Amino acid sequence: MPVVRGKKIDVLYSASTIAARNLELAKEIAARDYTDLLVISVLKGSFIFSADLVRAMHDAGLEPGVEFIMLSTYGKGTEPGKVNILRDVDSDVSGRDVLLVDDILESGRTLTFARERMLERGAKSVNVAVLLDKSSRRQADTPFQADFVGFECPDHFVVGYGMDVGHAFRELPFVGVVTGDAD
Repeated sequence: MPVVRGKKIDVLYSASTIAARNLELAKEIAARDYTDLLVISVLKGSFIFSADLVRAMHDAGLEPGVEFIMLSTYGKGTEPGKVNILRDVDSDVSGRDVLLVDDILESGRTLTFARERMLERGAKSVNVAVLLDKSSRRQADTPFQADFVGFECPDHFVVGYGMDVGHAFRELPFVGVVTGDAD
């Protein structure tokens, strides 16, 4: 069990397991008939996953464009509210195949918002790839499903591989759960 910043962390998905799954996801994505693919990384948590996935997509024969969007549903509170755009894409998505890439799918509210926004702007198609799917957190009124899923995630607060708690642990090469203080 690794100790980082004085905290014990249980590894859920190792760096090598994630890398192998990214290659598989890239092949699944490449098997689709995309003509003008634009990958849109949903910041901040997906930045490492997006970078690794785009490189794996290149190895699978794809040449996607890359963009970024930053969305917030929490603001200063801890309960989700209205989805706000903090940073929007610069590229025109009209007529393009869009792949939204996010770190974790929980309620589906944010990705539903992003998908609808890209379709309203004229995207030819909008698919979603997530590293982790926490399907146990979705409610009946938000039956959102990702098109490409790295791993099903147990109902734990996870860190690493771009995901943080209090701006810490994003740099970890694995996905884990903070289990307590180191002795």
